[in-house]
Amino acid sequence: MKRYTLDDLARLVDHTNLHADATRADMERLCGEARRYHFRMVAINSVQSRLCAELLAGTDVHVGAAIGFPLGQTSIAVKVFETRDAIANGANEIDYVVNLTEVKAGNWDYVRDEMSQIVAVCREVGVPSKVIFENCLLTRDEKIALCEVANEVLPTFVKTSTGFSTGGATVEDVRLMREHVDARVKVKAAGGIRTADDFLAMVAAGAERIGCSAGVPIMEELRSRMEAAGIDHYEL
Repeated sequence: MKRYTLDDLARLVDHTNLHADATRADMERLCGEARRYHFRMVAINSVQSRLCAELLAGTDVHVGAAIGFPLGQTSIAVKVFETRDAIANGANEIDYVVNLTEVKAGNWDYVRDEMSQIVAVCREVGVPSKVIFENCLLTRDEKIALCEVANEVLPTFVKTSTGFSTGGATVEDVRLMREHVDARVKVKAAGGIRTADDFLAMVAAGAERIGCSAGVPIMEELRSRMEAAGIDHYEL
C-alpha cells in the first residue's frame, strides 16, 4: 500500500477535454482548473497542444496530446507524424490509440512496429508515452497479448480506454494489465471515472494515472471526506 495526500491524488489526474467541439474558452477553463488543483496533465486533442502549452507555461502541469484519437485507424506514418507535430507544438506527454484492426487480425508484428516507432519518438525527447488499448472492444487474450507487446517495447504507460467507445475503465482490467505488464510499465485508467469511489478503486487496483473529466468534483469530494474524517492522507 502507498500513502496519498490530497495533492498526491491530484497529481494522478490527467484532466481531460477531448470533445470535438471544445472551444478556446473550454481550453482556458481546463488549464485553469489543472493549475488550481495541481493536476498532472491536461489531456487534449493534439491540435490544442500549442494553446495549452501557452496557457500552462511556467507550471509543472503537462500537456498530453491524444494521437490517432479516438479510433486509432490511421497509418503508423501518420501517427508518428502527429506525435512529432504535437511535441513540436508543446505537448510533453503522448497518448496514442492502437490499431484495433491489426489487433483483431492478430498481426502482432504490426502492433509491435507501431508501438516501437511512437515510443521511440517519445523516448528521444524524454516525453512519457501511453498506449491506449480500448479494452471494451478486446478479449481477455487480446488484452494480455497487448501487454506482452508492451513488455518488449516498454512504453511509459498502458491505458485502458479512450472513453469514446462502448465502455471505459474497470477495476478488473486495471488489475489484469497490472498483472501482465512489466513493473517498469505503469497503468493508466481512463473512461467513465466520475466519482471519488471510482477514483480510489482504480488507484487501489494499481492505476498510477487517472484520465477523467470529473477531476474537480472528485478532488472536492475527497477533500470533504478527509476533512470530515480528520485525516491528511489515504492508504491505498
